[in-house]
Amino acid sequence: MDAIVEKAAIKSTDVVLEIGPGTGNLTMRLLERAKKVIAVEVDVRMIVELTKRVQGTQYQKKLQIIQGDVLKVELPFFDACVANIPYNISSPLTFKLLSHRPFFRCAVLMYQQEFAMRLVAKPADQLYCRLSVNTQLLADVAHLLKVGKNNFRPPPKVESSVVRIQPKNPPPPVNFVEWDGLVRLCFSRKNKTLGAIFRQTSVVEMLEDNYKTYCAVNKIAVDSSPMKERVLKILTDNDFDTKRSAKLDLDDFLRLLTCSTSPPSTSPEHTPCKHSLLSTVRTPQLSAVFPCARGPSQNRACAAATGEAIATPTTVLPPAFHSAFMLQVFKSCCRKRAAVRGAASAAAAIVAMPVAFTSSMSL
Repeated sequence: MDAIVEKAAIKSTDVVLEIGPGTGNLTMRLLERAKKVIAVEVDVRMIVELTKRVQGTQYQKKLQIIQGDVLKVELPFFDACVANIPYNISSPLTFKLLSHRPFFRCAVLMYQQEFAMRLVAKPADQLYCRLSVNTQLLADVAHLLKVGKNNFRPPPKVESSVVRIQPKNPPPPVNFVEWDGLVRLCFSRKNKTLGAIFRQTSVVEMLEDNYKTYCAVNKIAVDSSPMKERVLKILTDNDFDTKRSAKLDLDDFLRLLTCSTSPPSTSPEHTPCKHSLLSTVRTPQLSAVFPCARGPSQNRACAAATGEAIATPTTVLPPAFHSAFMLQVFKSCCRKRAAVRGAASAAAAIVAMPVAFTSSMSL
């Protein structure tokens, strides 16, 4: 407990969020250092125990307890989050925290060790996956320490690790709908070459259908040339054809997205691509293909229901949209955390959200 608090570097002026305080062992240590601690607990029995523990002490006025499911309650402002979280909500909770506005300074969280290793995994690591890329796009993630199962009573069946998450402020100017579709498709078979992934008949058919939907929504003439040839040309011209998702870093994915969507970025941080799909008249942007990484029938249904299934390629979406995107991701994780495919339509679905709703979530 003391090591976790030390790693969080709590200041005397900080408002600290704790998730699942239990009987208050970590809470008491946080109260000694922080200006205020906000504890979110769903179990009424634990709330009673924690209330008794601080009652009549100097810390009573510094503790605010929120009863409810952390995934459902609206979180107030906080400077830092320190928690030993329930492992079964690791993914949705992480993305809810990353969607929180205003930005917090850092979160020091204890995860199941395998999940923690996925968060901090680097290209070519065995555990490198979509979770790694999406989290590292939005935050700086660092592994702090391992916690053995024998440190708990009763001991759990799994090992644990403590991770520090520091949100990037401001977030990268990326269209997250396009990003999610691209990364999802690339990691569908992460050890295959990108060329092999995009040569699959099912993928080509999905891209073709998404492109036609995009053209219909935006009233653009459809290019009748083979989709497979056009997409593979982009990959080949930019040296991505033989590369594998498992070995691409964050900059590679950002460069691939730039190749796929809009004119090459002039930012010195990202190397412009040799060829952009926007440079050719009537050539389908891959942004018209990636966002709705779903089957043809689902894509048509989305278009019919919303009238705007895919975001405009050159649009840099406002912070409220980013928040809505992350909210949909963690809600999807809640519905079916064990199945990656259960979240397939989350990114595209948010374009149907009312503006008032996304604006009210300006995090």
